[in-house]
Amino acid sequence: MQQRTLGNGGLTVSAIGFGCMGLNSAYGEAMDRRDAIALLRVAHDSGVTLFDTAEVYGPYTNEELVGEGLAPVRDSVVIATKFGFRDADAKRGVDSRPAQIRAVAEASLKRLGTARIDLFYQHRVDPDVPMEDVAGTVRDLIAEGKVGHFGLSEAGPESIRRAHAVQPVAALQSEYSLWWREPERDVLPLCEELGIGFVPFSPLGRGFLAGTIDATTTFAPGDFRSQLPRFAEAARAANQALVDRIARIAAAKHATPAQIALAWLLARRPWIVPIPGTTKRHRLAENLGAMKIAFDASDLKQIDDALAGIAVQGERYPAQLAARVGR
Repeated sequence: MQQRTLGNGGLTVSAIGFGCMGLNSAYGEAMDRRDAIALLRVAHDSGVTLFDTAEVYGPYTNEELVGEGLAPVRDSVVIATKFGFRDADAKRGVDSRPAQIRAVAEASLKRLGTARIDLFYQHRVDPDVPMEDVAGTVRDLIAEGKVGHFGLSEAGPESIRRAHAVQPVAALQSEYSLWWREPERDVLPLCEELGIGFVPFSPLGRGFLAGTIDATTTFAPGDFRSQLPRFAEAARAANQALVDRIARIAAAKHATPAQIALAWLLARRPWIVPIPGTTKRHRLAENLGAMKIAFDASDLKQIDDALAGIAVQGERYPAQLAARVGR
């Protein structure tokens, strides 16, 4: 398994991590607990060392699942979790008051069954709490040995700079993929300047870039994608052109569309670590196979040229959720 380093603090992880949210949250019916734990163990045995969860997933139950699943291999993995939503409910808004951060840390440690949180992200920036107070609280938790490294999720450049000045940020987690390239404008250059790793979530476009979703797909009750403008039927039909183009690139490389999407991310920067999620063992193996695909500058240009002119249809979030990102 290839390794990569997030930030300047020596946080070394597998080049591809595992996004755990979908095991029992956000995408419809939860996996059987035993099957989910078995999948986590297979991921570890396959070389994955970065596992991403959050108190809001479930809520709470995803952390419990990850903690139980990784308990036998705890010292050989990096567990990332998050704070920042009021009462672990995204619908209730954000809350990053220092006392709340501490309360979340203590509760997450218990649910995960561990003495440390390796990477503690602020899930969304709280405009009512100075970033210096947030970063300072996590800095204190690091000094106490309860947290290993500090991360931010979907933060904007100003917030990143302010946080990093108080406590070095090891990783920024945001959406980034072949159909959402906004981080290239301001965020990736800033990460390079400050020495911050970048962890793309939804690197496969919540499954769309893998070619398994089209305009005829129906989503299960509770599937978060049914709320997203980009997954409206008309948008899916319009965006099929992007998937078709990626599929042709994949065929030329004797790879799958998902592998092309992940390999493209890995080739963008040596400090990018995508965290695709899955509930299926064969998809896990497929995702990890992306590390065998090498893209040089010429390949990347060909991909850019091939996808140029295809305008992705549909906003990635509804307005109320979009207002929380990039702060």
